[in-house]
Amino acid sequence: SNTKVDKEIVDLAKNLKIIGRAGIGVDNIDINYATSKGIIVMNTPHGNSITTAEHTIAMILSLARQIPHANASTKEGKWEKSKFIGTEIFGKCLGLIGCGNIGSIVADRAKGLKMKVCVFDPFLTDDMSNQLGVEKVNLEQLFELSDIISLHTPLTETTKYIINLGNIFSIKKGAWIINCARGGLVEEKALFNALECNHIGGVALDVFENEPVDPSSSLLQHPHFHGTPHIGAATIEAQRRVGLDIADAVLVVLNGSLPETTVNRSSLS
Repeated sequence: SNTKVDKEIVDLAKNLKIIGRAGIGVDNIDINYATSKGIIVMNTPHGNSITTAEHTIAMILSLARQIPHANASTKEGKWEKSKFIGTEIFGKCLGLIGCGNIGSIVADRAKGLKMKVCVFDPFLTDDMSNQLGVEKVNLEQLFELSDIISLHTPLTETTKYIINLGNIFSIKKGAWIINCARGGLVEEKALFNALECNHIGGVALDVFENEPVDPSSSLLQHPHFHGTPHIGAATIEAQRRVGLDIADAVLVVLNGSLPETTVNRSSLS
């Protein structure tokens, strides 16, 4: 995701026919310019869905039981049992912003943990929400209801800073925010301000506005912040799946067809 396939790279690649992304996010590709050149852009939206969903659940449990802090303390030879009083996630309301491939798996796993799940996703049909056993709500309702908010949407002009300084204080006091999707969906300055005044109870990020994240970031130093270095899709199984998926998709194109994972298929002849 760090490789930026921009106009300059496209122009330098004189025989380029296909841009394949071994992963779901394509915000690092200039899709409009590639399309104008007749270049097919593809991704692998399913290959790392389970892995990223599992990382989301792991981040929730990490906040709930303060695992990184308790681990560090124990390794230092301390035995601070009374310091690490956790929180059950049983019965808590998980609010999902986006309920596509990854979000729907998170919803399924959360329900298995006996959590309530509400979803804000303009593209989620009533039939699908009924199948998933989730409650469809608008964004304001999700902020009011959720004990934990997790983001599972692409980064677009519409979704950039969907949680920001202007709306973060309308989120239920004490709620946690999880982002294993894309940096830029949440304004990090807003997160820090809300943590500092104890309005937000915890934050866990796998993705950041700028990566690698600045080591001097105030957010990183906050005791109620947990972070990982964009490893949501980093499992042996997922990396193998997305590699095979994109190779198969390239073969489909070279054989004269378009796979379902073509991002710009509607704009190509």
